[in-house]
Amino acid sequence: MRNPVREKFRATQFISLLVICGVVCALAAPAIAELVRANASIGVDSGVPATDAGVRSQENGSPANASFNSGAELAVMVHEASGSPIAATAMVHVYRGGTTPSGQAATSDGRAVFVVSPLGDFSVVVEAAGYQTARKDVSLPTAQRAQIDIFLQRDLSAGLTAAQGGGVPGRPVLAPKAKEAFEKGLQALGAEKLGNAEKYVGEAMRLAPGHPDVLYVRGVLYLKQRKFAAAQEALEKSTQLDPVHARAFAALGMALSDQGKYEAAVVPLQKALQLDTTVGWEAQWSLAKACYQVGRYDEALKLSQAAREASKGRAPQIALLVAQSLTAVGRYEDAAVELREFVKDHGERAEVTTARRWLQKLEISGKIEAPREEAKKQ
Repeated sequence: MRNPVREKFRATQFISLLVICGVVCALAAPAIAELVRANASIGVDSGVPATDAGVRSQENGSPANASFNSGAELAVMVHEASGSPIAATAMVHVYRGGTTPSGQAATSDGRAVFVVSPLGDFSVVVEAAGYQTARKDVSLPTAQRAQIDIFLQRDLSAGLTAAQGGGVPGRPVLAPKAKEAFEKGLQALGAEKLGNAEKYVGEAMRLAPGHPDVLYVRGVLYLKQRKFAAAQEALEKSTQLDPVHARAFAALGMALSDQGKYEAAVVPLQKALQLDTTVGWEAQWSLAKACYQVGRYDEALKLSQAAREASKGRAPQIALLVAQSLTAVGRYEDAAVELREFVKDHGERAEVTTARRWLQKLEISGKIEAPREEAKKQ
């Protein structure tokens, strides 16, 4: 027997299902179209082989049509000073937080593409024979597609031009299998997947035990694992094999500092900054801390102030080292200003407790005046 109520309910369900399907299709259409365009651009539908740029992107874990729900796609365009894409091959390095290697790739038609994860602040360093090394910082706080442009200036002092040699002069080339393991290790290290990084970097070490870049990355991995003595050993070998490897010298200085060897740390950190001024504010900060620990307070003050300015707010705790250095050179009121501003602007940070304690000590010792009640209320 027909049940009018039940038939009406089924009809309502069917109409609702049609509406839902229509909405889903409408929402999915742009994504499907984008996927078709992306696939077409690398020759998936047409049967045409992928371009060199697409292949290089895939080798670096960053295919052009990648889904980056937890990461971001970063395209780096390298130009001559005139603005045209660089004709020579340039090597592009990406560092997470300024220090952790996250990937590297050679340019094709002046372009290199990366997928970086997790999100955050990155430094991009570009090297090419016959050009000055260039660096640019980029912030990627959300999953997105981003592009940055880097312009290279000719290095007139270089004996080897890009047209003569191509690539970075004097740098040994990794064999294909070692290169693959090395790049996978970089990706894992940049993503803070230390277990995977250890696996791939270990494989790269087995295949290329005397390569300075492999030793450098192994040293950085040891730093993250807090194996400071092992990091020091790997990084010393890297700098011996490549005496102009600025980042290896910087990491070596950090490994020495982490062991309390501050006097020894000063030399490689200074060397890093002499070799490459773009090595970053992290090296300046580390050198400032080492100088403070060995009683070179004027240098510590200058370096910590420079590091804070270069960091552009990414490491507000540098202000505490600035305050320490100001106190050490007898500028107590200036130190108090630094500490009060830090407490005011960064009340959520754990270091605020330390800043307040320092202020109290300065007040108790009579080196600064206690703030008036009106100032306290403000």
